[in-house]
Amino acid sequence: MMKIEHYAVFGQPISHSKSPRIHKLFAEQTGQLMDYVAQEVPAETFAAATSRFFADGGKGLNCTVPLKELAWQYADHLTERARQAKAVNTLVCQADDSILGDNTDGIGLLNDLTINHGITLNGAKILILGAGGATRGVVPPLLEQQPSTLIIVNRNAGKAQAIAEDFAELGAVHACDYANLTDRQFDLIINATSASLSGDLPPLPEALLKTGGSCYDLAYANQATAFVTWGLANNAAQSLDGLGMLVEQAAEAFFIWRGVRPQTSTIIGLLNAERELNNTNG
Repeated sequence: MMKIEHYAVFGQPISHSKSPRIHKLFAEQTGQLMDYVAQEVPAETFAAATSRFFADGGKGLNCTVPLKELAWQYADHLTERARQAKAVNTLVCQADDSILGDNTDGIGLLNDLTINHGITLNGAKILILGAGGATRGVVPPLLEQQPSTLIIVNRNAGKAQAIAEDFAELGAVHACDYANLTDRQFDLIINATSASLSGDLPPLPEALLKTGGSCYDLAYANQATAFVTWGLANNAAQSLDGLGMLVEQAAEAFFIWRGVRPQTSTIIGLLNAERELNNTNG
């Protein structure tokens, strides 16, 4: 009899996570014998909980807020994209029991933008709001697409500048504060802060989005986030949240663990349909 292999996501808070559902659907779709659970793990006990998980035979782990930087420190080895991001969202136990850390957030965003929504990044003017770990994870794959400009804006311009300097060798990336956005326009604006989940937005000037431009919020919720709503109010051709990115980054982690790449569009469609149904019934 084949043995069920164990996977999990650690984070705090974690009860809202859709990851167990997504990986269950992936396993059913690809015929993989595995289980995947969500576990509330605060930063203070992350190292001990992770060591115990792998010692008990766990094969792979996802790490979300606030554990990605700790997972980066915990890993024995890092992929290049994890090294660049200085954050890890996927850990895998290798054949020699060493732990490899990877970051699938960037490729998850890239796949959702370009494959699922047909957004062209080559030659585009891109603006990223916020200068935290989420921004670090998505800047390198965005620069690989050779946008004409990528600007990181943050209330503390120094933090944005630090990220821009780290990735300057990869392409045209710059930093500024919100006051210096006046009279600029962008094809794509990405919100990499979590502020819009609580209804907050940074001071975005009018006419920041080009006609036919798109908005993308890395966060997701059952209702439209404040940034998605802002995009719609500013005539975005598409104003999207991060549900598709969540599924796409999960698919990349699943491939790393199982060597099988699940088909994502049906899963995204199902989750979006369920969300719409919940909103209708609510």
